[in-house]
Amino acid sequence: MKIIDCHCHVYPDAIAKKAVNGIAGFYDFEVSDDLLVRGTVSDMLSREKKAGISHAVIFSVATTPHQVSSINRFIAGEAVKSGGSLTGLGTIHPDSENMTADLDEIAALGLKGVKIHPDFQRTAADDERYMRAYEYCEGRLPVLIHCGDSRKDYSNPKRIARIAEKFPRLTIIGAHLGGWSVWNEAIQLLPEYDNFYVDCSSSFAFLGAEKFTETLRAYGAHKTLFGTDYPMWSPDEEVENLLSAGLYPDELEFITHKNAEAVFGI
Repeated sequence: MKIIDCHCHVYPDAIAKKAVNGIAGFYDFEVSDDLLVRGTVSDMLSREKKAGISHAVIFSVATTPHQVSSINRFIAGEAVKSGGSLTGLGTIHPDSENMTADLDEIAALGLKGVKIHPDFQRTAADDERYMRAYEYCEGRLPVLIHCGDSRKDYSNPKRIARIAEKFPRLTIIGAHLGGWSVWNEAIQLLPEYDNFYVDCSSSFAFLGAEKFTETLRAYGAHKTLFGTDYPMWSPDEEVENLLSAGLYPDELEFITHKNAEAVFGI
């Protein structure tokens, strides 16, 4: 089975440990020795290969405006070095002095979309600063948005619904089945939008097999992309979770690669 992992955070070797530790702290994850050796491209490729994953979509998130260009150049460089086995997404920051220039650079670098994490950037997903980016990307680049957190309101499903409605030609991928830790609210609001897809990362462990499958099917397999949320989860375990969810072969085909190929042009 061909498998594309559409949700991988990676960092330069020199800062990977610090970055992973920061993410773990944000989500109250237990910081194991194994977790702290993750986050580099080489580690990700090794684990993806072990899991039978042939292609990965990689990105990182800028927490300050001055990080944007260096992150985008790093991600683009890794995609080029991979010889076609990695697809890169760019990052932006809502406080950028020139959002259009940042997006122009993303396009010029050959990155295939934009990843936004409203919670890390402490800005509502439907803030007007992000809206300028969505307007730029509409009809040009897909946008992968971290969605949901019961502790915060930055990426609540109601904000994502506003974006999907205002920009009907913008391809939106809602990470974590559209609403991490607020899945019931997400499936009440978001499946109706034709331009809204989801990835299934960081969901199975919290929902369990039955609720995971029920939530996924609320959107439809033709609107769902596979993702591991590396480095927080092990790719081989996430593949196993997907295969144990009781999905039909045609559903798995869409989820594991067909949707990603269409959305990101892989």
